[in-house]
Amino acid sequence: MRGLTRTSLGDQLIRTVKLLHQLRGQLPRIHPQIDPMAYPLLARLHEEPRRLSALAEAVHLDTSTVSRQISTLVDLGLVDRAPDPADGRATVLSLSHEGTGLFAEVKRRRDTLLAEIHHDWSAADLDTLTTLLARFGDDIERYRDHLPTKESR
Repeated sequence: MRGLTRTSLGDQLIRTVKLLHQLRGQLPRIHPQIDPMAYPLLARLHEEPRRLSALAEAVHLDTSTVSRQISTLVDLGLVDRAPDPADGRATVLSLSHEGTGLFAEVKRRRDTLLAEIHHDWSAADLDTLTTLLARFGDDIERYRDHLPTKESR
């Protein structure tokens, strides 16, 4: 049984990721000018203001990719840039008032959608899934952090 579970884990992960991707494509966009891939940027900036490089690291993307998305969010008035008090040559990114409101709406809609999907799950099952997903994510980060970087290959 244990071998079967380990083998089917990959299959179930791929299935789940594909279903989530398909579902995201079927849902109406919250903001017509924002790529849904930018929402994790809003979430990390909701936690705290960050430099671009720290934001890219937090969302596990290249700085150039995050920079392009941030430019759009700044142009739309959802993200503010300010001089970094610790280093005036750098800038710190933070959510604007409008960005904070958009993030709250994104989170509300996500939570409502998930509640509809797992409406018949027990609290214990939801707690177990949440705990295991957090543990799995932590393990992936630890594994990733021990891989060679692009520069060292």
